[in-house]
Amino acid sequence: MRFIDEARINVIAGDGGRGCVSFRREKYIPRGGPDGGDGGKGGNAILFAKEGMGSLIDFRYKRNYKAKSGTHGKGKNQHGKNGEDLAIPVPLGTLVRDDATGELLKDFGFPGEQLIVAKGGLGGRGNARFTSSTRQAPRYAQKGQEGEERWFKLELKLLADVGIIGLPNSGKSTLVSVITAAKPKIANYPFTTLNPCLGVVRYSEYKSFVVADIPGLIEGAHQGSGLGTTFLRHIERTRVLIHLIDGSNNASLNPVKAFKVVNNELKLHNPALTDKPQLIAINKMDLPESRHNYPGIEKYFEDLHLKVYPVSAATGEGIKLLINQVVSRLSQIDS
Repeated sequence: MRFIDEARINVIAGDGGRGCVSFRREKYIPRGGPDGGDGGKGGNAILFAKEGMGSLIDFRYKRNYKAKSGTHGKGKNQHGKNGEDLAIPVPLGTLVRDDATGELLKDFGFPGEQLIVAKGGLGGRGNARFTSSTRQAPRYAQKGQEGEERWFKLELKLLADVGIIGLPNSGKSTLVSVITAAKPKIANYPFTTLNPCLGVVRYSEYKSFVVADIPGLIEGAHQGSGLGTTFLRHIERTRVLIHLIDGSNNASLNPVKAFKVVNNELKLHNPALTDKPQLIAINKMDLPESRHNYPGIEKYFEDLHLKVYPVSAATGEGIKLLINQVVSRLSQIDS
């Protein structure tokens, strides 16, 4: 399934029903008065957060949504039925913006949260509502109000505790497949991962955290190069970052340059991203080239007062220690 994280939708609330013009005419009741009922209220259009939805792909194929209108009033003071509300599910992590102004209206962070995005029109009053001492036989009623119509822009930011970042082909997808039950596409060429991949890491019987494999960043990503800014927004919600760096000679950039490039792209996209805790993992330590390069890499980061973790996503080397460090950082943030 293709991952869709942006959509534009048109939402129309239900119209109110018409009021009725009617007069009571029954045998043996010579002076029957007006008895026209009111129209029913139009249904509201409501967005609500639903678990289990992974993208906004449903809105790719259906962009127009309309709630039910209220029914019209009838004689004998029968009021019209209210229109049913239209409930539209969106994934957790969806941001709702007014399409015209860009104003942020809602950030759905919890299951079941709701937002009325378009209000239904009120039903018109029947002629029975307009009687008075001087107006005993009104021959008019109100039309129902039209429901609101609005356009919205939906943006999805994945809800994950941990984001795995790094240049293309650094081994992010392999790491996710090792530490979770997720099965991302894995191959030895850049941009294998074209969609973010979520997985759950269980580190005790009742405890776990959600990890997201963020598709590869390259130099100039904040300006649209490579996969561009398409997935940079998903890093914003994470609490801890695992910065995965290819320690071998097969990388397009040496480990030090790779570290600088990725962090610079984060800073240019959103300076707050560089404040997130980062665990630097030097991957592919099963390769001789990586083992040869590691002492120099470690020395560079030590001079910056940064600790690095040698790992091999292919063999599992160092993975347990890395996960323990992630859990420790998350615990510190929660405390």
